[in-house]
Amino acid sequence: MGQRDFIAVDWGTTNRRAYRLREGVVIDSMADGRGVTAVAPGGFEQEVAQLRARLGDVPMLLAGMVGSNRGWVDAGYVATPATLERIAAAMVTPMEDVRIIPGISHVADGRGDVMRGEEVQLLGAMCAGLAPRDAVLCQPGTHCKWAWMTDGAIARFVTAMTGEMFALLKKHALIGQEMTGDVRPGDAFADGVRDGARGDVLASLFSVRPASLLGLRARADAASYVSGLLIGADCAAHAAGERVHLLADPTLGALYASAIAQLGGEAVRIDSQAAFIAGATRLWETMT
Repeated sequence: MGQRDFIAVDWGTTNRRAYRLREGVVIDSMADGRGVTAVAPGGFEQEVAQLRARLGDVPMLLAGMVGSNRGWVDAGYVATPATLERIAAAMVTPMEDVRIIPGISHVADGRGDVMRGEEVQLLGAMCAGLAPRDAVLCQPGTHCKWAWMTDGAIARFVTAMTGEMFALLKKHALIGQEMTGDVRPGDAFADGVRDGARGDVLASLFSVRPASLLGLRARADAASYVSGLLIGADCAAHAAGERVHLLADPTLGALYASAIAQLGGEAVRIDSQAAFIAGATRLWETMT
């Protein structure tokens, strides 16, 4: 007899994705904008009931910001090195047949870091054979995660505010009025990667405005240059010349893959949904 179905939920700040799984296979799924900030205080039990009404009355495994101090229950953190077994043992149970996965913390040289939700994808990539047990993994996004895996455990990681910094510059900075074009790999992006890897990022950012005023770069290319500058600095700091396994959507993944290759490395693209499903399934098997 196979294991009982369960629902795995990747429950973030603004969005959530839920999957009904049967022995590692997605039977049904849904996605919506009901992230933790959309749930009123005391409303999580009702949200669970609605998810079950949609996907079935089966146990649930919740990952992400739902387990933060801004979510349903603070599930705490497991310190690095973090394994599937340690994470499974630290889950919390806010109600019957519902488990919340803890986050991961890392402290080194007096600087702390945390992740919540990404750990399921990272460990899932190992379980599914999408990446070796000793590897560098990158999850680009608003807060880009770089993780170093050792013998299948999350040994250390660092978070870079790459995506958030781009958004802040575009919305609030003087150079934001120049950043009107689409971001795409190309010469302007490559120039940004080169300058970001060389350092002096703050001066390079200001150069965006005079480049437009003096006709040194087309205004339509400003956003691509700034993106390359930030991503280039990020990749140079954490994985220059490395083989990096990327868990990213096609658009952002293409930008990081381009920057990694330009800096002498190799990018290997991974299906992030497949990694999440594999990680959730293995955690469920470990727990049951």
